[in-house]
Amino acid sequence: MSLEDKYNALQAILRDLGKVLVAYSGGVDSTLLLKVAAETLGADNVLACISVGVVQPKGQHEAARKLAREVGVELVAVEPNDLNDPKFTANTPQRCFHCKRNICKALLELAAEKGLDHVVFGTNADDASDFRPGNRALESFGIRSPLAEVGLTKSDIRQLSRQFGLSTAEMPANPCLVSRLEYHLPITEERLHQIDEAERLLRRLGFKECRVRHHNTIARIEVCAQDIAKIIAEPVRTKVLDTLKALGFGFVTVDLQGFRSGSLNESLSEEQKQADPGE
Repeated sequence: MSLEDKYNALQAILRDLGKVLVAYSGGVDSTLLLKVAAETLGADNVLACISVGVVQPKGQHEAARKLAREVGVELVAVEPNDLNDPKFTANTPQRCFHCKRNICKALLELAAEKGLDHVVFGTNADDASDFRPGNRALESFGIRSPLAEVGLTKSDIRQLSRQFGLSTAEMPANPCLVSRLEYHLPITEERLHQIDEAERLLRRLGFKECRVRHHNTIARIEVCAQDIAKIIAEPVRTKVLDTLKALGFGFVTVDLQGFRSGSLNESLSEEQKQADPGE
């Protein structure tokens, strides 16, 4: 199917859905979905909703609000209070299921309150090949993912974003901070703050794609392979070391394999991935 065919199919799904609430993060995928929904249904029939709280990188809410204004759609915020859910804070490999379940409940309640017919997420076709237990939560609530349904990949979405002139077209992925925590290390506000501040430093130093993986006393830094020489050279090395030590990490390491999404999933067995999340 050509990109044009996928786009036309996306519009057809949105027309069938009618008035929609778009689960919005301000990232590449959800911004395109919001834009196409507004173009197809009219901005008055679309509401963007962002989940806010300590699990999200600092500044993401304001950036998303600015983008929503550019698209011309109203943005509201919900705060699911995930840190009050022991099934989430236990940080098992199924943590994303519990997080998404809490978000889905909040969004469905808001959609009903606002008289909107459906809630839609910006899941893309590439996500099906990754370990994403949160998608099981969407399915359990019957929530649609139109981008994935029509086969739009991340590459497709970036291409369409360029055609629409969206500023998110080249934006690096920046998932929630919990994705940096080693499994079974309890999720706390303090640990999320450590990750957020450490990554904010790396971005200020010019590392566009980076992660700080939290292994309790150890910070494992991932930057693109071509940037490894830069991060271990002075004065950057000392700046990074001093800042992360001040944040409370006992040891600071650089992963020689370089940046890759979902590296904490590499050690999971198929049995762990398929485990019942225990609703």
